[in-house]
Amino acid sequence: MEYVRLGSTGLTVSRLCLGTWRFGRETDGVVETDRETAHELLDAAHERGINFIDTANRYGNPHGTAERFIGEWLEERNREDFVVASKVYFPFNGWGEPGHNDEGLGRKHVRAQIEGTLDRLGTDYIDIYYIHRWDESTPIEETLRTLEDLVREGKVHHLGASTMAAWQLTKALWTSDVEGYESFDVAQPLFHAAYRDDVKEYLDVCIDQDLAVCPYSPLAGGFLTGKYERVDPDDPTAFEGPEGSRGDIYDRFDDYYLSERGWHALDEVRAVAEECGATPAQVALRWLVEQDRFTCVPIVGARTVDQLAENVGAVDVSLSDDQFDRIVDARYAEDGQRWGHRS
Repeated sequence: MEYVRLGSTGLTVSRLCLGTWRFGRETDGVVETDRETAHELLDAAHERGINFIDTANRYGNPHGTAERFIGEWLEERNREDFVVASKVYFPFNGWGEPGHNDEGLGRKHVRAQIEGTLDRLGTDYIDIYYIHRWDESTPIEETLRTLEDLVREGKVHHLGASTMAAWQLTKALWTSDVEGYESFDVAQPLFHAAYRDDVKEYLDVCIDQDLAVCPYSPLAGGFLTGKYERVDPDDPTAFEGPEGSRGDIYDRFDDYYLSERGWHALDEVRAVAEECGATPAQVALRWLVEQDRFTCVPIVGARTVDQLAENVGAVDVSLSDDQFDRIVDARYAEDGQRWGHRS
């Protein structure tokens, strides 16, 4: 395993982060990753050198299940060996229906949720605490003051921002600077080699402010594993894939992951994988890891130990400048932009 300093923080983390979105999650009444499987995945990640775990109070059914699975696993280990991230924003109904103040980034909700998260994880502190979304109803000053207090109290070490527009991230960073509040150190956007939208503006903010980037869904919901085939050259949403895969069961798979840009990127990822003797998933992850303008630590959400082992194999792959740039060029084949080449 490779390790890297996380942006401008003093944290050293593995080049891949274990995502736990599936822990305790139910789909059509079936738990995707139960407690036993969750602990097997945590064991496998630890054995392969992953020391970075990402979760959220919202994950699992009931909510909080993922944090509880992780907390039970951490009981038998040295907490200091792991960097644990969690999140706050969405309604939390782990103990019933959400109330009027049981969502968003107001002081009351954030204060309540940090206590629940700490309790479920069985820890005194969170290494990284993300705001899960931008809250249009709460002044950013209130949110940042509340987060500042959590850092001062030792309940949180670093702050992160997940899924927001570039202007919102800029506003939050500017407010922290002007008011002297603790600032965000880590960003968690949706970003991968096949991403259909332009993220240049957002990533430029991260580069300028030295924020680490921990992209979620780095394999585009499994699209970049290469297990999907296009069946209509005129329709980028027409595909064939394995039964029971994300594309087979997820209604919004087409909207999230399928585009002309995506298929161009997948073709190049497959070609590079063949040249490297690697899998498409490993190349797609390595392409993110080797971004040299910002620290990039992809969050991998494997369902099985075998999938996790394949993902970890990305650390043994090396891309030449030409291979890296070919994937960049494929992403922008439709609009002719040039962004993302190595420095």
